[in-house]
Formats: sequence, structure tokens, C-alpha cells
Amino acid sequence: MTDPLVGAELPDLSAPQVTRATLALFAGASGDHNPLHIDTDAARAAGFDDVPAHGMLSMAYLGRLVTSWVPLDAVRSLKARFSAMTPVHARPHCTGRITAVEESADGERLARIALTVRLADGTATVRGEAVVAAAALTRTAPTPTTSATTPTTSVSTPMKSTPTPTTSTRTASAHP
Repeated sequence: MTDPLVGAELPDLSAPQVTRATLALFAGASGDHNPLHIDTDAARAAGFDDVPAHGMLSMAYLGRLVTSWVPLDAVRSLKARFSAMTPVHARPHCTGRITAVEESADGERLARIALTVRLADGTATVRGEAVVAAAALTRTAPTPTTSATTPTTSVSTPMKSTPTPTTSTRTASAHP
């Protein structure tokens, strides 16, 4: 039997445009002052046209996507694989979808969420997965009104209507 949460989508997060100021603030907040990300000359010397964003900045956006939906204490893991560079001036767009609900060894119901960061041209720069306590999801999602074996829009539509978190560059950089 398929859990009714499977297939539900998190509210998308459209991050602000990545600017040089974003990268400088993120470098300060994260302690990652690699010149590749903040110095155009260093980036060009490494073979880039311009500075690329820190990969962990994109992962921070995924963390914000997840924690805008469930409380931080419900997150059991967050992992990511970086597959492409995010250039300065890009606008990362983050999405998530519940792919499975399963029981852990200690009996806790856990939801697996597939995560993606994409650029406007469709390039996936980061793919990841979050594992969260399913109990936190049931507090934020209404109980389906139809069969438990068929996901319905009553599960995903209200989740999409959750207010989008603010996209302040300063906030995003201060919370990697």
C-alpha cells in the first residue's frame, strides 16, 4: 500500500539572483573564502569566465526549502550531489517531492524527499535527498479524504500554498 504522502511536493523556493554581494556574504558566514568564488581574476586563472557560486550556497537553499516545510528538529538528514556550477547572476530554483515513507529501525516513520536545484535554462546544479520525520508532515498536511492508496491533490495542493520563505540574500547567506 502506498503512503498518501508519497508524491506530495514541497512549495518551491525561488532563490534570489546570485550576486557578488551574495557570494561575499556567504563567504563570511560560512568561512569559505576561496578566491575562486569571490575574485574574478582567480576564477579566470582557474579557467572560468567569472566566479561560480559556492556549492554549499545551493545546499543551503535546499536546507531552507526543507525547513520552510518542517521544523528543523524533524530533519534527520540532508545530503547533496553537486553536478554543475551555479554562475554569478543565476537564479536558483529549488524543488522537492516525497518519494517514499518508511519505518526506521527504531520505529519512526520517515519521509524521503528528492531535492533539486535548477537554473532558468533547466540545468540541474544540485540533486539531493532529505529524510524527515513523517509525523512533522502530518501536522502540516491535511488528512486525505480519499483512499490511502491513491495520492490526491488534497495532499499536495495545500502544501503548495504554504507561504514561500523570504528570499533575502542576507538571510540565505547567513543560514548555510
